[in-house]
Amino acid sequence: MFKNISKTGILLAILGVPAFVFIFLKIFGKNNFDLPYYFPKIGDNGQVVISKGDTLFNQVPDFELLDQDSLQYSSKTNSGKIRVVSFFFSRCGTICPTTNENLNRILENFKAIPEFEVESITVDPIYDTPSVLKKYASQFDNSKGNWHFLTGDKSYIYDLAIKGFKLPVADATEYDSNITNIDETFIHSDKLLLVDQDGFFRGIYSGTDKFEIDRLMVEVKVLITKLDDGKSRQ
Repeated sequence: MFKNISKTGILLAILGVPAFVFIFLKIFGKNNFDLPYYFPKIGDNGQVVISKGDTLFNQVPDFELLDQDSLQYSSKTNSGKIRVVSFFFSRCGTICPTTNENLNRILENFKAIPEFEVESITVDPIYDTPSVLKKYASQFDNSKGNWHFLTGDKSYIYDLAIKGFKLPVADATEYDSNITNIDETFIHSDKLLLVDQDGFFRGIYSGTDKFEIDRLMVEVKVLITKLDDGKSRQ
């Protein structure tokens, strides 16, 4: 009898260990996976700026543009959100269609998350008026809500792209008036930038690469999880 009780006790102990470990990890465990920061601040001496032993990183500057509904869009108003930022133009026939289809796929996964949004800024704002952008956006299933197609003053946008988002952009006709092909006119990047709720750059991805897009979605989930964890502790 005692032998049977002993065997039963050992069996229960063996079965209980995994459950105990699971409960312990669920309550006390912490996911330490984090994303890197990009674009460190550079001082006047050309060196990375360090304060109290930590590297300082650039944040997205505040900006104001018009969205596809002709409404003023302020990055300051929408601060505190996780954002994916891209530069494109509606007449682009090369990288933009693929990039925007991928952004549409991203939003399919996160459209129910109010803390997430996409900012697509045109590099052809003279042509891409709000009405043009609204028509362009209508081809994407997830273009309403948290996908903002933005336009404004050309020089303002170019300065924002280069200095604020560290991405190349140029109008080639300013250097060669013989260029007539629209896809050769506007030089811009296919890169997507992931920005956290504090305005720091946390990821850079090719907007035309499926595997990069998959990685972006995983890393968006990391930021959303950390954002939710922060709220739960408040």
